[in-house]
Amino acid sequence: MHVFKVLFGVLGNGTAFFLFLSPTITFKRIIRKKCTEQFSGIPYVMTMLNCLLYTWYGLPFVSANNFLVSTVNGTGAARELIYVLVFIIFAPKREKAKILGLFTAVLALFSAVALVSLFALHDKTRKLFCGLAATVFAIIMFSSPLSIMSTVVRTKSVEFMPFFLSLFSFLCGTSWFIYGLLGRDPFVAIPNGCGSGLGALQLILYFIYRDNKGKGSGTTKPNGAATTADESITINGAQDGHV
Repeated sequence: MHVFKVLFGVLGNGTAFFLFLSPTITFKRIIRKKCTEQFSGIPYVMTMLNCLLYTWYGLPFVSANNFLVSTVNGTGAARELIYVLVFIIFAPKREKAKILGLFTAVLALFSAVALVSLFALHDKTRKLFCGLAATVFAIIMFSSPLSIMSTVVRTKSVEFMPFFLSLFSFLCGTSWFIYGLLGRDPFVAIPNGCGSGLGALQLILYFIYRDNKGKGSGTTKPNGAATTADESITINGAQDGHV
């Protein structure tokens, strides 16, 4: 059982790697134009929070035998931090202030969770507290693709929902869902089960509307649609999300 758990954890790390790289194209564009245009920085900040919480949750003194959760989310948190800093550098003044404020709030929230769990809680209570905090924000992150899915249904076009992003979101969520089941860890299994299900729905929508790619019903790209495809990634073991 342990061998299969590790196997799916390694698979989850591999698929998460591709998810972490997916916003690179967006940020190359931002750096090239020296402007964030209509892109939103909020998903990157919130994904960073999710990764930080799961990095903490996976540490041995919080939950045993979840080191792979920490490694992938630690990598994700570092990557998201780079994205956030680049966004802040090139964002307009008002947007810069908003993202800086959210960034500060996220760091304060994570610090509070870490300090409370470290000094006020012990053993199972510590794991429960950290797991619940991570799960709540993971589910919020995993729900973010709903906006792009509604756009696909409305426009009958998958132009802004790349196939490989949807595929790796599904594979990553599924890998960590199985990892959580094998480890009997609901704080890993539940959010990633949601992510796996949403990834499957994205793939179903893609195959329904794949022939209409780039042939939407004359609608222009909605604000944030360009970002939804590559920003709504939550990786929890991962995600986004991208354990």
